[in-house]
Amino acid sequence: MKNTAVAKVFQDIADLLELKGENPFKIRAYQRAARAIEHLPKEIEIMLEEGEDLQKIPGVGEAIAKKITELMTTAKLEYYEKLRAEFPEGISTLLDIPGVGPKTAMRLTSELGIKTVDELEKAIQEGKVAKLFRLGDKTAENIRHQIQALRRKDQRIPIGEALPMVEEILEALRPIPGVKNLIAAGSLRRFRETVGDIDLMGTADNPDEVIQVFTQLPQIREVLAQGPTKASVIVPGGLQVDLRLVEHDSFGSLLQYFTGSKEHNICLREKGMKQGLKLSEYGITDRTTEKLEKFDNEEDFYHRLGLQYISPELREARGEIEIAEQGALPRLIQMSDIRGDLHVHSDWSDGHDSIAELATAAKVMGYEYLAITDHSIGLGIARGLNEERLRQQIAEIRKLNEHPEGVHLLTGIEVDIRADGKIDLPEELLAELDIVIAAVHSAMSQSEEQMTRRVLGAIENPHVDVIAHPTCRLLGEREPVAIDLEAVFRAAIKNNKALEINAMPERLDLKDIHIFRARELGVKLILGTDAHSRAQLSFMKFGVGIARRGWCEPEHILNTPPLKEVLAFLHR
Repeated sequence: MKNTAVAKVFQDIADLLELKGENPFKIRAYQRAARAIEHLPKEIEIMLEEGEDLQKIPGVGEAIAKKITELMTTAKLEYYEKLRAEFPEGISTLLDIPGVGPKTAMRLTSELGIKTVDELEKAIQEGKVAKLFRLGDKTAENIRHQIQALRRKDQRIPIGEALPMVEEILEALRPIPGVKNLIAAGSLRRFRETVGDIDLMGTADNPDEVIQVFTQLPQIREVLAQGPTKASVIVPGGLQVDLRLVEHDSFGSLLQYFTGSKEHNICLREKGMKQGLKLSEYGITDRTTEKLEKFDNEEDFYHRLGLQYISPELREARGEIEIAEQGALPRLIQMSDIRGDLHVHSDWSDGHDSIAELATAAKVMGYEYLAITDHSIGLGIARGLNEERLRQQIAEIRKLNEHPEGVHLLTGIEVDIRADGKIDLPEELLAELDIVIAAVHSAMSQSEEQMTRRVLGAIENPHVDVIAHPTCRLLGEREPVAIDLEAVFRAAIKNNKALEINAMPERLDLKDIHIFRARELGVKLILGTDAHSRAQLSFMKFGVGIARRGWCEPEHILNTPPLKEVLAFLHR
């Protein structure tokens, strides 16, 4: 049983206890445990195999640790089954709908026999929900709107699709006179790999004018709601974008609140309560005096709680608040730390631009080095290089490197790891290259044992330096392959090899929790765009964003040091 499934069980327990009117502290204990388990970088299954104490997990005490162990060993939890038996079937599903509280959910299931969201929507359309005592048409309509919003949020899109659209909107609004702050909040600002609705936050001297311009932008397909300081619209793809403007002195509080995550903000509120404070989107209120303190920036908001400023990418209730109390948060990697790109394709294989054009673009980006890693012959669809063409490319790169004022080009290749685990170019040729990246591109339905053995074989090859996009996933298109990443991480350490954080927006592979675990173990990591054109070199920002979510500092990434140090690793 994976961590996400375990977390769902404990969140369900919290919801059912709330229905029973149990002690709020008991409910919060299960909620905290669910959050901690969901965001664990290491699978509980592995922790149990290695004899680790589950009580080391934040929010997990002795009683919950025993329940986790029971669930993992028997695939059932007696306490959970008994609790579920006390309630009508389907009630947990209804509680997932915003605006449907415990009492309403109980009435919908017991009085109307509703078990699913679809059944609830149908009952609203037929007028049955509005006829329930003390509900009425307005409440029923609000629930229907929440169902529609929930479905839109379920249709999350990769950040690579959402970010350019949001940047277009922000660029159109920022030049308006009087606009002083304007930024995207929510999961986009936290750089989650996929996003649902977009929250834009800002301040302006003339908010009504900004709202008017916003609702008339060419990207807008439908205006859902519009007021003097708030508006909600639909943009292409069905994505909802909300703009909210506040007074300048409240911007920090608003931005913190709407950046989230929900779990992070719950933990912050609990910390504030212990200090006699109440936190909201408006600021921090002293519970004794009822005095509201406003904040025009997030840094002061966090400092007021005795915390080091917490970067948005870390706000996922993974222990960041406790570390911020100690002033020990990492100095996260930034784009300015990147000195080169170590995974790039040219027109020698399936890229669109020449090596010289790629080098010029990399120079403009301020890079010191660039690795040309075209596909090998095994990937025929990509016009992969055979031995003869690869030798010709090596000669061209060496000639280009004769001009010291340019970006230094590394000779390289992205070799295919065949289904039988073999590499598709001779080892004596691989030995001539600066960098050899190995990757799986076929036979992705192999069992976990087969796939793991296949990748471990590549790691053990003395000429392979990096494993690219280790899980082969494509966001929204292809699920990750079945592979034992823990074994891959440990093999990479043993053989002094690196794993890639692939910055291609539809890949982002490794993902954040895997990056966290790899970094924790000491695995060497590189950032590669997998660019197939000059324009795609800009994808590095996506890799940096996901690396920040994995708590990476510059020293954890191999393409942050100068060329001399990079070559020292590659030629080890």
